[in-house]
Amino acid sequence: MSILYFLVQQTMFFSIPLLIVALGGMFSERSGVINIALEGIMIMGAFAGVLFINFFQGLVPGQPVLLLAILVSAVSGVLVSLLHAYASINMKADQIISGTAINMLAPAVSIYVARMIRTVQQIPFINQFRIEKAPALGNIPFIGPLLFRNTYLTTYLGFLILVFSALLLYKTRFGLRLRSCGEHPQAADSAGINVYGMRYAGVMISGALAGIGGLVFIIPTSTQFNAEVSGYGFLALAVLIFGQWKPGRILIAAFFFGLMKAIASSYSGISFMRNIPIPSYLYKMIPYIATMIVLAFTSKRSLAPRAEGIPYDQGSR
Repeated sequence: MSILYFLVQQTMFFSIPLLIVALGGMFSERSGVINIALEGIMIMGAFAGVLFINFFQGLVPGQPVLLLAILVSAVSGVLVSLLHAYASINMKADQIISGTAINMLAPAVSIYVARMIRTVQQIPFINQFRIEKAPALGNIPFIGPLLFRNTYLTTYLGFLILVFSALLLYKTRFGLRLRSCGEHPQAADSAGINVYGMRYAGVMISGALAGIGGLVFIIPTSTQFNAEVSGYGFLALAVLIFGQWKPGRILIAAFFFGLMKAIASSYSGISFMRNIPIPSYLYKMIPYIATMIVLAFTSKRSLAPRAEGIPYDQGSR
Protein backbone atom coordinates (compact mmCIF):
# COMPACT_ATOMS: atom_id res chain seq x y z
CA MET A 1 0.00 0.00 0.00
CA SER A 2 2.88 2.37 0.74
CA ILE A 3 4.09 1.90 -2.84
CA LEU A 4 0.65 2.94 -4.11
CA TYR A 5 0.68 6.07 -1.95
CA PHE A 6 4.19 6.92 -3.13
CA LEU A 7 3.35 6.43 -6.81
CA VAL A 8 0.11 8.44 -6.62
CA GLN A 9 1.83 11.32 -4.86
CA GLN A 10 4.65 11.36 -7.40
CA THR A 11 2.11 11.22 -10.22
CA MET A 12 0.35 14.25 -8.74
CA PHE A 13 3.60 16.21 -8.67
CA PHE A 14 4.11 15.64 -12.39
CA SER A 15 0.47 15.65 -13.55
CA ILE A 16 -0.75 18.92 -12.02
CA PRO A 17 1.66 21.23 -13.91
CA LEU A 18 0.87 19.35 -17.12
CA LEU A 19 -2.84 19.81 -16.45
CA ILE A 20 -2.53 23.53 -15.75
CA VAL A 21 -0.32 24.28 -18.78
CA ALA A 22 -2.40 22.14 -21.15
CA LEU A 23 -5.55 23.96 -20.02
CA GLY A 24 -3.73 27.20 -20.79
CA GLY A 25 -2.92 25.96 -24.28
CA MET A 26 -6.58 24.98 -24.67
CA PHE A 27 -7.78 28.56 -24.13
CA SER A 28 -5.32 29.95 -26.67
CA GLU A 29 -6.07 27.37 -29.35
CA ARG A 30 -9.82 27.48 -28.74
CA SER A 31 -9.58 31.17 -29.60
CA GLY A 32 -7.73 30.34 -32.83
CA VAL A 33 -4.09 30.99 -31.85
CA ILE A 34 -1.59 28.13 -31.69
CA ASN A 35 0.63 28.59 -28.66
CA ILE A 36 3.75 26.45 -28.80
CA ALA A 37 5.44 29.09 -26.63
CA LEU A 38 4.16 27.27 -23.53
CA GLU A 39 7.68 26.02 -22.73
CA GLY A 40 9.15 29.52 -22.80
CA ILE A 41 6.28 31.00 -20.82
CA MET A 42 6.67 28.25 -18.21
CA ILE A 43 10.35 29.13 -17.87
CA MET A 44 9.62 32.83 -17.38
CA GLY A 45 6.81 32.09 -14.93
CA ALA A 46 9.02 29.74 -12.91
CA PHE A 47 11.86 32.26 -12.99
CA ALA A 48 9.72 35.13 -11.72
CA GLY A 49 8.01 33.01 -9.07
CA VAL A 50 11.19 31.42 -7.70
CA LEU A 51 12.99 34.77 -7.72
CA PHE A 52 10.11 36.25 -5.70
CA ILE A 53 10.34 33.38 -3.20
CA ASN A 54 14.11 33.80 -2.97
CA PHE A 55 13.72 37.48 -2.09
CA PHE A 56 10.73 37.30 0.25
CA GLN A 57 10.85 33.84 1.83
CA GLY A 58 12.43 35.22 4.98
CA LEU A 59 9.88 38.03 5.27
CA VAL A 60 6.62 36.24 4.45
CA PRO A 61 6.06 32.89 6.20
CA GLY A 62 5.12 29.53 4.67
CA GLN A 63 2.20 29.20 2.30
CA PRO A 64 1.41 32.93 1.81
CA VAL A 65 4.72 33.52 0.01
CA LEU A 66 3.88 30.61 -2.31
CA LEU A 67 0.46 32.06 -3.11
CA LEU A 68 2.02 35.46 -3.84
CA ALA A 69 4.66 33.79 -6.01
CA ILE A 70 1.92 32.04 -7.98
CA LEU A 71 0.36 35.44 -8.66
CA VAL A 72 3.74 36.81 -9.76
CA SER A 73 4.22 33.85 -12.10
CA ALA A 74 0.76 34.39 -13.60
CA VAL A 75 1.47 38.07 -14.27
CA SER A 76 4.85 37.32 -15.84
CA GLY A 77 3.22 34.66 -18.02
CA VAL A 78 0.63 37.16 -19.22
CA LEU A 79 3.32 39.71 -20.09
CA VAL A 80 5.31 37.19 -22.13
CA SER A 81 2.18 35.89 -23.85
CA LEU A 82 1.37 39.43 -25.01
CA LEU A 83 4.43 39.27 -27.26
CA HIS A 84 3.05 36.15 -28.91
CA ALA A 85 -0.44 37.65 -29.11
CA TYR A 86 0.76 40.85 -30.77
CA ALA A 87 2.91 38.98 -33.31
CA SER A 88 0.18 36.43 -34.09
CA ILE A 89 -2.94 38.61 -34.05
CA ASN A 90 -1.88 42.12 -35.01
CA MET A 91 1.19 41.39 -37.12
CA LYS A 92 -0.28 38.12 -38.50
CA ALA A 93 3.10 36.45 -38.10
CA ASP A 94 3.53 32.71 -38.39
CA GLN A 95 2.37 31.48 -34.99
CA ILE A 96 4.81 28.57 -34.92
CA ILE A 97 7.78 30.87 -35.55
CA SER A 98 6.57 33.38 -32.96
CA GLY A 99 6.20 30.66 -30.34
CA THR A 100 9.58 29.18 -31.19
CA ALA A 101 11.22 32.58 -30.80
CA ILE A 102 9.79 32.92 -27.29
CA ASN A 103 10.95 29.40 -26.41
CA MET A 104 14.48 30.36 -27.48
CA LEU A 105 14.39 33.77 -25.81
CA ALA A 106 13.00 32.76 -22.39
CA PRO A 107 15.91 30.66 -21.04
CA ALA A 108 18.45 33.17 -22.32
CA VAL A 109 16.65 36.06 -20.60
CA SER A 110 16.21 34.17 -17.33
CA ILE A 111 19.90 33.14 -17.25
CA TYR A 112 21.05 36.68 -18.08
CA VAL A 113 18.89 38.33 -15.42
CA ALA A 114 19.75 35.68 -12.81
CA ARG A 115 23.46 36.22 -13.40
CA MET A 116 23.03 39.97 -13.16
CA ILE A 117 21.30 39.59 -9.79
CA ARG A 118 23.17 36.61 -8.28
CA THR A 119 26.25 36.14 -10.54
CA VAL A 120 25.09 32.51 -11.11
CA GLN A 121 22.11 31.25 -13.07
CA GLN A 122 20.72 29.01 -10.31
CA ILE A 123 18.13 30.57 -8.01
CA PRO A 124 17.73 28.55 -4.79
CA PHE A 125 14.79 28.50 -2.40
CA ILE A 126 13.86 26.63 0.77
CA ASN A 127 11.09 24.13 0.16
CA GLN A 128 8.91 24.77 3.19
CA PHE A 129 5.65 24.34 1.29
CA ARG A 130 5.03 20.61 1.69
CA ILE A 131 1.94 19.81 3.73
CA GLU A 132 2.75 16.74 5.79
CA LYS A 133 -0.83 16.17 6.88
CA ALA A 134 -3.95 18.25 6.25
CA PRO A 135 -6.00 18.78 9.43
CA ALA A 136 -8.91 16.29 9.71
CA LEU A 137 -8.74 15.35 6.00
CA GLY A 138 -5.42 13.60 6.48
CA ASN A 139 -7.08 11.15 8.90
CA ILE A 140 -9.61 9.81 6.40
CA PRO A 141 -8.87 6.11 5.74
CA PHE A 142 -7.16 5.46 2.40
CA ILE A 143 -8.15 8.85 0.90
CA GLY A 144 -6.28 10.79 3.59
CA PRO A 145 -2.82 9.27 2.98
CA LEU A 146 -3.48 9.30 -0.76
CA LEU A 147 -4.50 12.93 -1.28
CA PHE A 148 -4.02 14.88 1.95
CA ARG A 149 -0.57 13.88 3.18
CA ASN A 150 2.83 14.89 1.81
CA THR A 151 1.16 17.18 -0.68
CA TYR A 152 1.22 20.81 -1.81
CA LEU A 153 -1.35 23.58 -2.18
CA THR A 154 -0.51 23.57 -5.87
CA THR A 155 -2.17 20.16 -6.22
CA TYR A 156 -5.52 21.53 -5.10
CA LEU A 157 -4.95 24.67 -7.17
CA GLY A 158 -4.70 22.48 -10.27
CA PHE A 159 -8.11 20.91 -9.65
CA LEU A 160 -9.65 24.35 -8.97
CA ILE A 161 -8.27 25.61 -12.28
CA LEU A 162 -9.73 22.56 -14.03
CA VAL A 163 -13.23 23.20 -12.65
CA PHE A 164 -12.97 26.93 -13.36
CA SER A 165 -11.77 26.28 -16.93
CA ALA A 166 -14.62 23.88 -17.69
CA LEU A 167 -17.23 26.28 -16.32
CA LEU A 168 -15.71 29.27 -18.11
CA LEU A 169 -15.47 27.47 -21.43
CA TYR A 170 -18.89 25.80 -21.52
CA LYS A 171 -21.15 27.70 -19.12
CA THR A 172 -20.45 31.36 -19.84
CA ARG A 173 -21.02 33.79 -22.70
CA PHE A 174 -17.28 34.45 -22.74
CA GLY A 175 -16.57 30.75 -23.36
CA LEU A 176 -19.09 30.57 -26.19
CA ARG A 177 -17.57 33.61 -27.86
CA LEU A 178 -14.06 32.28 -27.40
CA ARG A 179 -14.95 28.96 -29.01
CA SER A 180 -16.73 30.69 -31.89
CA CYS A 181 -13.59 32.70 -32.67
CA GLY A 182 -11.61 29.47 -32.93
CA GLU A 183 -14.17 27.73 -35.12
CA HIS A 184 -15.56 30.43 -37.41
CA PRO A 185 -14.17 33.90 -36.73
CA GLN A 186 -16.00 35.45 -39.70
CA ALA A 187 -19.37 34.40 -38.30
CA ALA A 188 -18.36 35.59 -34.84
CA ASP A 189 -17.31 38.97 -36.24
CA SER A 190 -20.58 39.34 -38.13
CA ALA A 191 -22.40 38.70 -34.82
CA GLY A 192 -20.60 41.64 -33.25
CA ILE A 193 -17.87 39.72 -31.40
CA ASN A 194 -14.45 41.36 -31.28
CA VAL A 195 -12.32 38.51 -32.66
CA TYR A 196 -9.05 40.26 -31.92
CA GLY A 197 -10.12 40.95 -28.35
CA MET A 198 -11.24 37.37 -27.74
CA ARG A 199 -8.03 35.97 -29.19
CA TYR A 200 -6.00 38.30 -26.99
CA ALA A 201 -8.00 37.08 -23.99
CA GLY A 202 -7.39 33.44 -24.92
CA VAL A 203 -3.63 33.94 -25.31
CA MET A 204 -3.42 35.93 -22.06
CA ILE A 205 -5.26 33.24 -20.09
CA SER A 206 -2.92 30.74 -21.70
CA GLY A 207 0.08 32.80 -20.56
CA ALA A 208 -1.20 33.12 -17.01
CA LEU A 209 -1.77 29.37 -16.66
CA ALA A 210 1.54 28.47 -18.31
CA GLY A 211 3.36 30.86 -15.97
CA ILE A 212 1.65 29.26 -12.97
CA GLY A 213 2.43 25.81 -14.36
CA GLY A 214 6.13 26.62 -14.51
CA LEU A 215 6.25 27.44 -10.81
CA VAL A 216 3.97 24.51 -9.91
CA PHE A 217 6.41 22.18 -11.68
CA ILE A 218 9.48 23.51 -9.84
CA ILE A 219 8.11 23.66 -6.28
CA PRO A 220 7.58 19.91 -5.54
CA THR A 221 10.49 18.61 -7.62
CA SER A 222 13.45 20.88 -6.84
CA THR A 223 14.98 23.45 -4.48
CA GLN A 224 16.35 25.71 -7.19
CA PHE A 225 15.51 27.07 -10.62
CA ASN A 226 18.05 26.50 -13.38
CA ALA A 227 16.37 28.07 -16.44
CA GLU A 228 14.61 24.92 -17.64
CA VAL A 229 11.38 22.98 -17.06
CA SER A 230 12.39 19.62 -18.57
CA GLY A 231 10.41 20.04 -21.77
CA TYR A 232 7.10 20.19 -19.92
CA GLY A 233 5.72 22.86 -22.22
CA PHE A 234 6.05 20.53 -25.19
CA LEU A 235 4.69 17.59 -23.22
CA ALA A 236 1.70 19.78 -22.30
CA LEU A 237 1.05 20.26 -26.02
CA ALA A 238 0.90 16.47 -26.37
CA VAL A 239 -1.54 16.35 -23.44
CA LEU A 240 -3.65 19.03 -25.15
CA ILE A 241 -3.81 17.09 -28.43
CA PHE A 242 -4.45 13.76 -26.69
CA GLY A 243 -7.14 15.49 -24.63
CA GLN A 244 -8.82 16.80 -27.80
CA TRP A 245 -8.97 20.37 -26.47
CA LYS A 246 -11.54 19.38 -23.81
CA PRO A 247 -10.95 19.85 -20.05
CA GLY A 248 -12.14 16.40 -18.97
CA ARG A 249 -10.03 14.56 -21.51
CA ILE A 250 -7.07 16.81 -20.77
CA LEU A 251 -7.32 15.71 -17.12
CA ILE A 252 -7.12 12.04 -18.14
CA ALA A 253 -4.23 12.72 -20.52
CA ALA A 254 -2.33 14.71 -17.89
CA PHE A 255 -2.59 11.88 -15.38
CA PHE A 256 -1.51 9.32 -17.97
CA PHE A 257 1.61 11.27 -18.91
CA GLY A 258 2.19 12.20 -15.26
CA LEU A 259 2.19 8.52 -14.35
CA MET A 260 4.70 7.78 -17.10
CA LYS A 261 6.91 10.60 -15.84
CA ALA A 262 6.56 9.43 -12.23
CA ILE A 263 7.66 5.91 -13.20
CA ALA A 264 10.61 7.28 -15.14
CA SER A 265 11.74 9.49 -12.24
CA SER A 266 10.91 7.31 -9.23
CA TYR A 267 11.45 3.73 -10.40
CA SER A 268 14.43 3.38 -8.03
CA GLY A 269 12.10 3.92 -5.09
CA ILE A 270 9.80 1.07 -6.16
CA SER A 271 11.33 -2.26 -5.16
CA PHE A 272 10.00 -4.52 -7.92
CA MET A 273 11.00 -2.01 -10.63
CA ARG A 274 14.41 -1.49 -9.10
CA ASN A 275 15.09 -5.23 -9.25
CA ILE A 276 14.17 -5.56 -12.94
CA PRO A 277 17.39 -5.69 -15.02
CA ILE A 278 16.48 -2.74 -17.24
CA PRO A 279 18.97 0.11 -17.87
CA SER A 280 18.01 3.37 -16.19
CA TYR A 281 18.02 5.31 -19.44
CA LEU A 282 15.16 3.15 -20.73
CA TYR A 283 13.03 4.19 -17.78
CA LYS A 284 13.84 7.83 -18.50
CA MET A 285 12.69 7.36 -22.09
CA ILE A 286 9.23 6.08 -21.04
CA PRO A 287 7.35 9.45 -21.09
CA TYR A 288 8.62 10.36 -24.53
CA ILE A 289 8.06 6.92 -26.04
CA ALA A 290 4.52 6.99 -24.62
CA THR A 291 4.02 10.46 -26.12
CA MET A 292 4.98 9.31 -29.62
CA ILE A 293 2.84 6.18 -29.42
CA VAL A 294 -0.23 8.02 -28.15
CA LEU A 295 0.06 10.82 -30.70
CA ALA A 296 0.55 8.29 -33.52
CA PHE A 297 -2.80 6.70 -32.68
CA THR A 298 -4.77 9.83 -31.79
CA SER A 299 -3.55 12.55 -34.17
CA LYS A 300 -5.65 11.21 -37.08
CA ARG A 301 -8.83 11.75 -35.04
CA SER A 302 -7.82 15.24 -34.00
CA LEU A 303 -10.71 17.61 -33.32
CA ALA A 304 -8.67 20.79 -33.32
CA PRO A 305 -10.51 24.11 -33.67
CA ARG A 306 -11.06 24.75 -37.37
CA ALA A 307 -9.54 28.23 -37.44
CA GLU A 308 -6.55 27.65 -35.16
CA GLY A 309 -3.33 28.95 -36.61
CA ILE A 310 -5.13 30.99 -39.27
CA PRO A 311 -4.61 34.77 -38.92
CA TYR A 312 -7.85 36.73 -39.05
CA ASP A 313 -8.20 39.98 -40.99
CA GLN A 314 -11.20 41.98 -39.80
CA GLY A 315 -11.39 43.69 -43.16
CA SER A 316 -11.79 40.42 -45.08
CA ARG A 317 -15.23 39.36 -43.85
